Formats: sequence, C-alpha cells, structure tokens
Amino acid sequence: MAPPDGPLRAESREDQRLARGRGTRERLIAAARLTFGANGYDATSIELILEAAEVARGALYHHFASKEALFDAVLDQVIAELAASVRRTARTVDDPAKALRAACLAWLHLAIDPAVQRIVLLDAPAVVGWTRWRAIDEQHTLGATKLALRRLAEAGRLPADVSDTLAYLVLASVGETALLIARAEDPADALVSGQAALEVLLDRLLG
Repeated sequence: MAPPDGPLRAESREDQRLARGRGTRERLIAAARLTFGANGYDATSIELILEAAEVARGALYHHFASKEALFDAVLDQVIAELAASVRRTARTVDDPAKALRAACLAWLHLAIDPAVQRIVLLDAPAVVGWTRWRAIDEQHTLGATKLALRRLAEAGRLPADVSDTLAYLVLASVGETALLIARAEDPADALVSGQAALEVLLDRLLG
C-alpha cells in the first residue's frame, strides 16, 4: 500500500483544526448569548461564560479580545436571526405595503422576548456604542426595508425620491417603539399600545 500523501494529510489536519476552532467559537457565542440574555452584560462574568461553554480562558481570548467583543458577536447573531425571521414573515404577503406592515409588527412581537430586550435594546447601546449598534441593525435590516419602499415607489404609492430616506424613518420608528416596550413596567401592555401607535403611523405612510 502506498504511503499517505503528505500534503493531503497536512491539509486534513488543518481542516480539523479549523473545524475545532469554529466549534469552540460557536460554543462561546451560544453560552454568552444565554448568560447575557438572562443576566445582562454587567452581571455576566467571563468565568460564567467559560463555565457555560466548557472551554478554557485561553480559548476565549483566542477568538475574542474581550467580553465586549464577544457581546458584539452575540449582538450580531441575534439581530441577524431577528431580521431573517422578519423577512420570512414579510415574504408570506404579496402586497409590498402589507408586507412592510407585517415585518414591522413582527419585529415588535419579537421584542417582547426578555433576552432580546436585554441584549439588543437595553445593553447594546451602552456596551458597543450607538454607532456600532445602529451599524449592525442597518446591516441586517436596512436593505430589505429600502427594497420594500422602492417597490412601493415603483408602484406609484410613494415618491421615488424619498423612498430610501423613508426606510431610515421606518426603522427608527420601529426601533423606538421596541425600546418603549423593553423599558415598560408591563411590556405586554406596552406591546398593545405600541403596535396601535405604529399602525397609525404606517396607515398614514402606506394608506
């Protein structure tokens, strides 16, 4: 039998090393997401994350320079998943105005989750800063919102020259409503009133 090919064996070992690294990173993010969501950023220690992830401290710092960097990765993952869920909701509706309305209201209902409130709405601005927080949010949500409003403009239902600017205004309105819900003493009650107010705004915009 011919001896194993040296370069191929080396490549296989490298693939395995990279896979282990990805697995460790995923475990750290998953553990941090649970602990940040349950306890908040300030009350979550590095030790608590390491214990939940069952990894060594050195492994954490191999992938993340700090607790803040780990939180940034968690925040990006959570917002990406929320945006994907909202897009799935919007795709169930053919009319672009109704699809945009469904997406906005879906986001409010997702914001009732205490872990989402804690990570995305309450801790994120203080931990990563407003500019980074908005950048992550826009990365995952702005494109779809612009597309929806451009479709409405193409149908003659909105002025074409303001559709992109309106996308920012819509996102800001939804975000502020979600913040009101997260900060309310009774989030469920705030969801009802927030949804009603947002629908009035969308009625005026979309007809």
